[in-house]
Amino acid sequence: MGDGAVRLGGIVGDRNLLVGAAIAEDYGHDEALSVEPRKPAYVAKPATAEEVAELLKTASELGIPVTARGSGTGVSGGCRPADGGLVISFERMNAVLEVDTVNHVAVVQPGVTLSELDKATSPAGLGYTVYPGELSASVGGNVGTNAGGMRAIKYGVTRHNVLGLQAVLPTGEIIRTGGKVPKISSGYDLTQLVIGSEGSLALATEVTVKLHPKLPHGASVLAPFGDLDQVMTAVPKIVAAGLDPNILEYLDNMTMAAIAYSEKLELGVPEEIRERTQAYLVVSLENRHEDRLHEDIETLAELAGELGAIDVYVLEGPAARKLVEAREKAFWAAKSVGADDVIDVVVPRSAMPEFLTKSREMALSTGGGALGCGHAGDGNVHLAIFCKDPVTRKKLLTDIFALAMGLGGAISGEHGLGQSKNGYFRELEDPAKLALMRRLKQAFDPAGILNPSILFG
Repeated sequence: MGDGAVRLGGIVGDRNLLVGAAIAEDYGHDEALSVEPRKPAYVAKPATAEEVAELLKTASELGIPVTARGSGTGVSGGCRPADGGLVISFERMNAVLEVDTVNHVAVVQPGVTLSELDKATSPAGLGYTVYPGELSASVGGNVGTNAGGMRAIKYGVTRHNVLGLQAVLPTGEIIRTGGKVPKISSGYDLTQLVIGSEGSLALATEVTVKLHPKLPHGASVLAPFGDLDQVMTAVPKIVAAGLDPNILEYLDNMTMAAIAYSEKLELGVPEEIRERTQAYLVVSLENRHEDRLHEDIETLAELAGELGAIDVYVLEGPAARKLVEAREKAFWAAKSVGADDVIDVVVPRSAMPEFLTKSREMALSTGGGALGCGHAGDGNVHLAIFCKDPVTRKKLLTDIFALAMGLGGAISGEHGLGQSKNGYFRELEDPAKLALMRRLKQAFDPAGILNPSILFG
């Protein structure tokens, strides 16, 4: 056993340090389609923030690159380890430490999954509202990628729902940022700096999340449209109607067909309507009062019809839940039909028609294709890219990302850059911003051990 293994094992205990053949394949990848797995040299499973601090301090001294891992459900290669690296797995740090019903917050360890957190908060009628499409995802993973999801239009993304952190710096210091208070105007906001940094600045070992009351009544409207532009025109008008949707999604006809097939989803849409449909709009509403919900749903259905929907279907109870759950599994549907990559570009809502039209034309010009769905309410477009040749695909993605940025958007809206998109980011981003980010990285991580392939690797 080498010096690294001896020292790391002395921190977490030999049974909680995996080396060699004891390291399962799962530790070498996440769900990214275009990032090959890589086996780390070590996997450590700490139980406390103090153990994490000692691991990072030791890794800095020995020059061992470190990758944090929650549930491994990311889709950008953000938790693929470095050669000869250490994976810090938070699977043992998975406790809900507190559910505070006065301040409407929960304090959790990073390994807690979204389903575990929901189970802990539901008895109080409260919930954490970030649902990135996979309930086995961890809260720590949410923090790392600034995860979003379908409910972001109403509740925001992770950075809007995390009030504070306990975090460990690569040099071994343990810091606290923020807390149970909803606002702070005292110095730099380190909480927000760590959120979305993909484990490249510090590792969160405790997270204080905002909770919202769970509303008991909900329903969804499914509206098929004959033209995608009609869908995009309808979105701002629905938002402006004051109905406060908690979900506002679009799906093109091929994506809807794929998820309906893979999830055995019966929506009651006649074949004649399906054949005329280019895209669907899914809008969900919720309310404390059933009668008010029904009034809002009726208003929404009438509005959708006025905006050009071919027909309108009101789904309640299990039917509505099944549709939402199926939409959350769109990534898996894309994977099952052979997508070569899945991207999550974000553009201003007003730019979505232009972006979708041009990006599809770009994909078709290569002999491939781009199918999609997305969070229409906040401009987050999810495209499944079909383009087998890696050289052609790289050029295509560069052009698509450049298009999004030129329209005032960004390469990633919620999945993170990971190792699948960091090269495009370095090529297309403002050099002055990149230089500033490098200086921030150096200040937090002078030895350069934390997820070194992210952003600059």
